[in-house]
Amino acid sequence: MSLRCQFKLLERKSLMDNNFKDVRKILWLILLINIIVAVTKIIIGTMIKSTSMIADGLHSLSDSSSNIVGLIGVWFASKPIDKCHPYGHRKFETLAGLFISIMLFGIGIKIVIDGFMRIINPVVPDVTFESLVILLITLLINIFISTVEYSKGKKLNSQILISDSMHTRSDIYMSAGVLFTILGIRMGIPPIIDPIASFIVAGLIFHGAYEIFKYNRDVLVDRAVVDPEKIRDIVLSFHQVKGIHKIRSRGSINDLHIDMHILTEPNLSVEESHKLIHSIEDSIRKNLNINVQLIAHIEPFYENKRQRSSLAKY
Repeated sequence: MSLRCQFKLLERKSLMDNNFKDVRKILWLILLINIIVAVTKIIIGTMIKSTSMIADGLHSLSDSSSNIVGLIGVWFASKPIDKCHPYGHRKFETLAGLFISIMLFGIGIKIVIDGFMRIINPVVPDVTFESLVILLITLLINIFISTVEYSKGKKLNSQILISDSMHTRSDIYMSAGVLFTILGIRMGIPPIIDPIASFIVAGLIFHGAYEIFKYNRDVLVDRAVVDPEKIRDIVLSFHQVKGIHKIRSRGSINDLHIDMHILTEPNLSVEESHKLIHSIEDSIRKNLNINVQLIAHIEPFYENKRQRSSLAKY
């Protein structure tokens, strides 16, 4: 392996290691905040007998569980390449995202069941001013967590942070729904609004779970990550390239694999072809993402059949 290739691999490995360290720090911090918020909601919801607030607290607790799953997923994903995993362990991060979506579906089902039980055995919540204040504070905390986590997830290209932020984002809407429910009860709206709000909470959880599932499913089934036309424009900007076809991409933005067939002049030497591929890879990394891994199949380009026949003799 050339020194240039070795340097690129070391540079990429160092960047990935730093990204994983940053992701772990963020997850640990958010885990602590989520636990505090969840416990606060559940305690207050139990005290005032509000099923919607308890449901909101359980969802916040599931946020904490997803943080733990994320930490485990990142730990496995950060392991280096080995003989049995020549492409690395990045898809453990994807598996963790799928597990988070399954957890959310389970929480949503439980909330639906609890809501029906409240309809059968209704309980009037004892709403206090203190509960409203605490709920508003936790709502603001969730907005802060979701915004920061999503921003960091985009910056670090982390599937775990993006999935977890989508999970937390649904918590924001649910907290707002609970706040609306409590205010409604204080204004004299019948208590039936409480289990109805729980159903809305469950619906938002199901929606968030599906979005997380779809995002990570696409990675596992190797859905195209980049528009082929973008890759085509980059590659055809090199004058040595006469044509390109069979463009494919898979993985995620943080672990992007691209392969293609490139047509060049038949008399291009092996050394020149090697330099060309490296130049194309550098250009794709500059324009798309530094984590791109490129595999290119070189094919000879013929302007006409006579040239093809002439060269075939040699």
